[in-house]
Amino acid sequence: MNSEIRHIFFDLDHTLWDFNRNSALAFHEIFKLNELELSLEEFLEVYEPINERYWKLYREDRVSKEELRYSRLRLSFEHLKVKISDRVIKKLAEDYLTYLPTFNHLFEDAFEILNYLKYKYDLHIITNGFQEVQSAKLRNSGIESYFKIIMSSEFAGVKKPNPYIFKLAMKQAGAVPENSVMIGDNLDADVHGAISCGMAAIHYNPGKSEAIHGIKQVFSLSEVKSML
Repeated sequence: MNSEIRHIFFDLDHTLWDFNRNSALAFHEIFKLNELELSLEEFLEVYEPINERYWKLYREDRVSKEELRYSRLRLSFEHLKVKISDRVIKKLAEDYLTYLPTFNHLFEDAFEILNYLKYKYDLHIITNGFQEVQSAKLRNSGIESYFKIIMSSEFAGVKKPNPYIFKLAMKQAGAVPENSVMIGDNLDADVHGAISCGMAAIHYNPGKSEAIHGIKQVFSLSEVKSML
């Protein structure tokens, strides 16, 4: 890794913040709140790939924030053949975003790597998540103070992998591509997005999916120490 690196930009969901774990806990709470008798395990098995597909559409500006929030739930219930009204789906969508950031599980080694890096680099966040929700996640999980710049797609007006969001984050941080690195779990949004505007990138790959030639990757956050 370039010895001139001074700024490290992290993705949040699926990189530092354990999205799937916290999401499951949020659904557990809102199902109880709304008296839904539904197997959480069966629901999540259907919901998680649908959610991933809709986030891809959202990154590509093919669905709005409102469509994402509503349609991922509606399609999940339809697949499970659960009859549920639009009114209840809309309430579940609102309740989910209320409860989601109240859970604060981070990935293993998150605090360890942040404490290691904070003395050597300026740390920042670039996230496609909803601004108000992401701010609550950072605050409730106790990591907000580690970051100097928190750049959301809602603030930037574009989503990763659009180069503009990376350039805007670097501008606000006083960084340039040559002294910056992006760490994230999503190859398209985080890694290729950063590389496209001249930044270095590290793919956080805890699922140990197939390596991509020429892309630096780590299977645990603590491995970042060997690169920075």
